[in-house]
Amino acid sequence: MGSLGEEIKDWVVSIVVAVVMALLIRCFVVEPYLVDGPSMRPTLDHAQRLVVNKFIYRFRAPEKGEILIFKYPKDQSRDFIKRVIAVPGDTIEIRDGNVFVNEKLLTENYILSKTRGNYPKSVVPEGHIFVMGDNRNNSEDSRFKDVGFVPYDLIKGKAMMVFWPFNAFKALP
Repeated sequence: MGSLGEEIKDWVVSIVVAVVMALLIRCFVVEPYLVDGPSMRPTLDHAQRLVVNKFIYRFRAPEKGEILIFKYPKDQSRDFIKRVIAVPGDTIEIRDGNVFVNEKLLTENYILSKTRGNYPKSVVPEGHIFVMGDNRNNSEDSRFKDVGFVPYDLIKGKAMMVFWPFNAFKALP
């Protein structure tokens, strides 16, 4: 039978290993994220909590329709959550409230209301994406100079699911 000192040592080692593993998982694999603001309504509501996959974009590029978290280009201490609308090489244009990607009208059954304003026809540069909030008329996104085309190196991860509040639990595209 081991001594009390051995048992305490085993507990301390187990706790340290658990803390290190938790930190590694949070830094490199998944991280919880708190939605702050109404820019993704009706898909996501203010104060919902998400699980963000932080490693998926190490293996592949973001895809159209995915919801992701990125560092705000103007102030990288802030994070934004938006939907990918166009990827490198795509042409994006907004006219008369309609969003066109590669000259085709985008079907957007997830938006809160029709998009106000226009955006000139532009090509998404390599290594960047064009993002918009689902609450188009209350979202600071790629249409604005402070955000613009989001470079891949500012992307933190893909929103995978809403886990809180529990009655809002759902997987995300």
